Amino acid sequence: MSGHSKWATTKRKKARIDQARAKVFNRIIRELTVAARAGGSDPDANPRLRAAILKAKAANMPAKNIETNIAKGAGELEGVQYLEITYEGYGPGGTAILVDTVTDNKVRTVAEVRHAFSKHGGNMGEAGSVAWMFKTKGIITFPKSVMAEEALFELALDNGADDFDASGEDYEIRVEPEKFHAFVEFLQSKKLEPASAELVKVAENMIKVTGADAERAMALLEMLDDLDDVQNVHTNAEFDPEELENL
Repeated sequence: MSGHSKWATTKRKKARIDQARAKVFNRIIRELTVAARAGGSDPDANPRLRAAILKAKAANMPAKNIETNIAKGAGELEGVQYLEITYEGYGPGGTAILVDTVTDNKVRTVAEVRHAFSKHGGNMGEAGSVAWMFKTKGIITFPKSVMAEEALFELALDNGADDFDASGEDYEIRVEPEKFHAFVEFLQSKKLEPASAELVKVAENMIKVTGADAERAMALLEMLDDLDDVQNVHTNAEFDPEELENL
């Protein structure tokens, strides 16, 4: 699979560990809020909100919490006003990094993001400096227990998927963003519930980092990902699987 990032795999592992933690719910709450504010409270007419609801359900968020935060975003209930800001920069080894944030205090957020970059050998860039290296893709994952690899491969490719990868711990399917929601709904109609399904910014060309650069790059990515206002971190850094185990 082209553009496959071991950081993406690491994030999914980390997300599983963090499932029960408040931060996971906090990120989903913010996404529900901004999605409803941007496109309204009707998920049938708001693809982004449908994706956020899917993520909320996968994290076992109570239906009442989902409904309340959608209502806040749509202005039907009083709530915090969030701004969406994406920061761009470079990490060790010339790697590119995009940081998606949702914040109620952009002064605080930019200071925290800048500090993370400077602490781990990176630097922030201007708007547009690295965003052109990334394309949005729908990524759907399944545990390998769901069905045989060949059967899922044929089902996915015959129904609009662009790519299928079975090299990691989970099956990973990629689709174009405009096909994402219909594809997920098709899978669900076949009683196949994804472990995760989201729109992700994927680098078209990866940069392999090793040794000290890999260690610093991973420390930077993890520090950014741990910031309260950060929703997603995307990078073109690719790590050696053996080194990754020791980072």
